[in-house]
Amino acid sequence: MHLFDTHCHLDQEEFDVDREAVIRRAQQQGVSGVVTIGVNAASSQSAVRLAEQYAGVYAAVGIHPNYCAQVAPDEWDTIAQLARHPRVVALGETGLDYFRDYAPAATQEDYFDRHLRLSQLTGLPFIVHTRTSEQRVMEMLQAAAARGPLHGIMHSFTGDAVMAERCLGLGLFISFAGMVTFKKSEDLRAVARSIPDERLLIETDAPYLAPQPVRGKRNEPANLAYTAECLAQVRGCSPDELAAQTTANARRVFRLDPAQ
Repeated sequence: MHLFDTHCHLDQEEFDVDREAVIRRAQQQGVSGVVTIGVNAASSQSAVRLAEQYAGVYAAVGIHPNYCAQVAPDEWDTIAQLARHPRVVALGETGLDYFRDYAPAATQEDYFDRHLRLSQLTGLPFIVHTRTSEQRVMEMLQAAAARGPLHGIMHSFTGDAVMAERCLGLGLFISFAGMVTFKKSEDLRAVARSIPDERLLIETDAPYLAPQPVRGKRNEPANLAYTAECLAQVRGCSPDELAAQTTANARRVFRLDPAQ
């Protein structure tokens, strides 16, 4: 079984004591690909270094909405430069977070728009974070779609069926994290059941959102199998089939050729 973790944060301090062991455990559990996600310029640079160091690790570079009020004037230029690196496969994470309210809405929207425009310029997919901001996120995605095709991922999706349908209509991929395994997440599992095979992705968002069997512990990419098993049951297929489909989807959305 080959799995692909489309979203984690391997550069974070939670992994400082055993990062190499974490990556090794993931490989032993069949996780053949991992995208480690930047949240600001420094984090994005760290993600690129990890992608250079470890086979099967790739980087996404960007400025998280919760960090965009803190960025220095030249940080966006750094992101745009990193986007040309051969181990960078995506932009983000980006989006809007009105729950934390760490940055003014206008600032968050400015940086979200920058990521969307850079995606359309470079062809790299964007990765969207949304929290208590679904309506505005969809408005901005619709506006971007009016400029040209969108290529992106709705990360750690927790929206309803209507939002999922709108995202699919824009050509986006839908990724599910450990929350879909929680006992109370019946509605989310129903949404996951409805996603077309060719648009489904899975992720850990490690070190966050550990799935039900290890809930409350530090998450890591090796735990992706729990989410895959849950979704396979929900969708009426085998874990191997779910793994094969979502890995093929990940390689397609990140435009990875078989040699990478």
